[in-house]
Amino acid sequence: MQLLLFIDDRPNTRELLKEVEKFLQQNSSSNLACKSALQVINVSSQPYLAEHFKVVMTPALIKVTPLPRQAIAGKNLISQLADFWQDWQNQSLESAEIDLTSDLSYSAELIRVADEVFRLSQDKAVLEEQLRSKDRIMAILAHDLRTPLTAVSLALETIEVNGKQLTSEMTLQLFKHARDQTKALDAMITDILEGSTFELKIDLQKIEIGQLCKNVMNDYSLFSRLDAKQQTLITDIPTDLPLVYADPKRVRQVLSNLVGNAIKYTPVGGEISVAILHRTAQKVEVTVTDNGIGIPVELRDRIFEDRFRVAPNEDREGYGIGLAVCRQIIRAHFGQIWVDSHGEQGSCFHFTLPVY
Repeated sequence: MQLLLFIDDRPNTRELLKEVEKFLQQNSSSNLACKSALQVINVSSQPYLAEHFKVVMTPALIKVTPLPRQAIAGKNLISQLADFWQDWQNQSLESAEIDLTSDLSYSAELIRVADEVFRLSQDKAVLEEQLRSKDRIMAILAHDLRTPLTAVSLALETIEVNGKQLTSEMTLQLFKHARDQTKALDAMITDILEGSTFELKIDLQKIEIGQLCKNVMNDYSLFSRLDAKQQTLITDIPTDLPLVYADPKRVRQVLSNLVGNAIKYTPVGGEISVAILHRTAQKVEVTVTDNGIGIPVELRDRIFEDRFRVAPNEDREGYGIGLAVCRQIIRAHFGQIWVDSHGEQGSCFHFTLPVY
């Protein structure tokens, strides 16, 4: 007869084990034809065996052989064992003698291996998700690198094409703009090489959101794109805005992305506006509005997903991941970002930042 005793680390476990061993010794000696083998299993060290034998409470005693398998459990384990013992002995005498000690060891090893395979499959899933995340982040980095590179290209192209018509002051301004964007590009590349950009780092500080917004709107590359499409940019930035608690570099990134999208998806001669509202005592709300192609209602949540674009078009630049980056940045500031749209009459993108 093969018996398994499942125990835990409670203080009275040792006493129970002695009582079970004493019972088996006394009753086996009275009937030498019916031998019993007891194996003790601690559920904390071998949980896979407890799961395999469906042990829901301890202590529990399971008769593995002869079949049918039977289990008893609870505080009155010895009295239950006494009640079942005669039937178990009769079943054992009627069955062929089988040594299942090795078979049980094999089953335990098989269960352990299955448990290890399951753990490894979970680790594999985690690693695959990390690789997918790395791919997404690399795409985001490529998207971010394109912005200063485009600005440098526009500034140098303007000097090359219109050099004779430009004043010395304008030429110096373009060179300064190109130099600043080159420094920004170099800083991004350094972050990539050091691996630090694989985490979204937020350097929170008190900033003047109105002035930061004006600096973004006065960017030469932005004006060049507006001029190329004969678009009008309108700003509504109050002078009494409170300070906000944010990362100026990241907020600039969000603003540049939203205004850049507005220019991209607004037709020639269209209008774009940027407004800031002190909405509550805790939040400042920034809104970028255009009269472009608009966003269908069913897609307004999806546009903040990675690589999603409302109207894919090979002629339009970009990777389709900018809004996903914006959402990640704003959420890191404990803010919100959303969009309102009315068919083909344009879109209003809003985001909030905490007041300092």
